[in-house]
Amino acid sequence: MSGQRPLLPFVCAPGYPQAAAWMAALQEAMPEECVVALDTLNADQRAACEVAIVANPQPADLRTLPHLQWVHSVWAGVERLVADLGGSGLPIVRLVDPQLADTMAEAVLAWTLYLHRGMPRYARQQAARQWLAHDGVRAQDRTVSLLGLGALGEASARRLLSAGFQVRGWSRTPKSIAGVQCHAGDAGLHAMLAHTDILVCLLPLTPQTRGIVDARALAALPAGASLINFARGPIVDETALRTALDSARLDHAVLDVFEQEPLPEAAWQWTHPAVTVLPHISAPTDRTSASAIVAANIRRWRATGQLPQAVDLARGY
Repeated sequence: MSGQRPLLPFVCAPGYPQAAAWMAALQEAMPEECVVALDTLNADQRAACEVAIVANPQPADLRTLPHLQWVHSVWAGVERLVADLGGSGLPIVRLVDPQLADTMAEAVLAWTLYLHRGMPRYARQQAARQWLAHDGVRAQDRTVSLLGLGALGEASARRLLSAGFQVRGWSRTPKSIAGVQCHAGDAGLHAMLAHTDILVCLLPLTPQTRGIVDARALAALPAGASLINFARGPIVDETALRTALDSARLDHAVLDVFEQEPLPEAAWQWTHPAVTVLPHISAPTDRTSASAIVAANIRRWRATGQLPQAVDLARGY
């Protein structure tokens, strides 16, 4: 089946509709490997596998690879992998793709402009057949704050600065980015929120970030502020968010991620007049660029034995 090429299993959730497309892209990126679906391998072949490429795998499937040394995720977010495999000691390498950061930055700018130019209000007016103009605010008079200053946050900050916005950012540990007023730690978070017109969530989901945008954080925002969540649903307390929106203290929320996905039909977010629902599309992974990065990491490891930088299981990313 593979000649002398190493067997490289692609392990994903059962019924994953993009599995074949991923395997084709990965195979094209590394023709020296034999990229195969896990369920095509017998016991002896599984025993020969030292690395696996994964997309939301079942932990039980990975346990059928007894000599696995590490796994490479095709996603940037790895909270589920960490939860499933964190106790196994198996190194987890997540996708770090500059294309993903650029795609996210584009989405952050697009939906910031959507809020900045009052699009939700004009959409409501259209539905009500209202012809009514409102005063605008200059970009330089609007402060956009980023929760998370990793690769996604830095790329987004540059896009926002180029559009003329005032930009602030918060991270767990202090950072310095030209043109961005950076904050860190608990005190820094609430100091930033007090000066924020549009808050953009780009944090990884960890035990420390779960629920970080809670009632207290939302109350620290100025009245009339807005929220964009492009991170993970559990980072925002949905009950507190609904209360802030119902009271009109928060003007609007653009939500791309939720506690439960797909978002259930009965979920309140679908019909709330101050919510824009997106189906987790802010920064889709580009299979071509992602496959090239995975291929380079595996190729380097085969040649040198050097493992790519693995997820810090204590931090969760």
